[in-house]
Amino acid sequence: MTSNQRVVVIGGGLAGLRLAARLTGGATVTVLGEEPHVPYNRVLLAEVLAGRYAPEVTALPAPGPALRRGVRAVRIDRADRTVRCDDGTVAEYDTLVLATGSNAVLPPLRGLFEPEGRDLPDGVHAFRTMDDCLALSAAVRPGVRAVVIGGGLLGVSAARALAARGAVVVLAQQGERLMERQLDTEASALLAAHLTSLGVEIHTECRVRGLVTSAAPPRDPAPPAFEERGPGRSPGNGAAPGQRRVTGVELADGYRLEADLVVLACGVRPRTGLAKAAGLETRRGIVVDDHLRTSDRRIHAIGDCAEHAGQVYGLAGPALEQADALAAVLTGTPARYTGTRALTRLTLGGAETGSLDLAAFGETTPRPGDDVVRLADATRRTYRKVVVRDDRLVGGVLLGELSTVGALARTWEGGESPHDLFHLLTDDGGH
Repeated sequence: MTSNQRVVVIGGGLAGLRLAARLTGGATVTVLGEEPHVPYNRVLLAEVLAGRYAPEVTALPAPGPALRRGVRAVRIDRADRTVRCDDGTVAEYDTLVLATGSNAVLPPLRGLFEPEGRDLPDGVHAFRTMDDCLALSAAVRPGVRAVVIGGGLLGVSAARALAARGAVVVLAQQGERLMERQLDTEASALLAAHLTSLGVEIHTECRVRGLVTSAAPPRDPAPPAFEERGPGRSPGNGAAPGQRRVTGVELADGYRLEADLVVLACGVRPRTGLAKAAGLETRRGIVVDDHLRTSDRRIHAIGDCAEHAGQVYGLAGPALEQADALAAVLTGTPARYTGTRALTRLTLGGAETGSLDLAAFGETTPRPGDDVVRLADATRRTYRKVVVRDDRLVGGVLLGELSTVGALARTWEGGESPHDLFHLLTDDGGH
């Protein structure tokens, strides 16, 4: 790739900025970032909501002049190789990279939107962006009644953050257990016990049918939003006269939970609208091959929006690996992306309440014929489980003590035979 090659990246998040940094000096790179904020690490938003980190702590390394902030791509013209933006500008490309990320899923709840309306009731928040985080942070206070809808990784993170701020939190999970994609029954039960100790009330197998709203009085504006220079305002923090405000959540069995705040943590969906409108192949995400190419050879996709070999990851680790692989491809280095073996890590609680560390990787639910090894210590609140198939480590869960996670993850990622499984599971397994 030569310096006069024009690479346009749509998306100023972790994946897009990582790619831009890897291509510095090898091409003319333009990154179109829709959000006006300083680029930030989305993984740390729960820590901002919990009050443990200031928003500035989440900032990613400065991307320099390549990034155009607050600019939204609205159309891709593949014939002209141009991207049209909402500010009227046009970006020409030789190579286009879609790093458009994902949107929060808004469930089909009764009362969520008015007919023909698009505004959420006051007090109802998604939890995906910095604006979401700042609006929610401005609304929470000790004693406020908060209902979190969704018991996956995002919902668990939001619930413990709100509890840390003194909110009275109810977590409503439609599935049988918390974080059911990552955890087995025993680990999920330990997680539920920990959240309960933080004051979170948990309801599983609990379907939310709708929201209860009433006319909302105006509220004071929010404190300044996260900006590089000067004060800003985080949208959605003040109720306009006559705007609806949430007062409760209605469950499928008819029971009603009173609520001042409702957090929608029902997962994310890849942003594929631009790709679809441009005629690119999409399924759950934008379909890419081992060179992260779409159905147009000049257009690539990475991060949350990309679907590789039927897999959409939605995690930071795979997004970074894809960015690195694509940088190698674009600079002429022989490289292929063959997938990511993703490990989920989470710390719940803080020094004031006691924390619970959690890690999960691979297949945590065994198949018939698999070997399973578990070590549990009720006194220390630790739980470790690994699943072995055909003499290969295929997955594991650790709660409370993660000193061995590095050794286990290396064995899993390398497809190695775990010669001394008990050694790997004990505290000195990584030494």
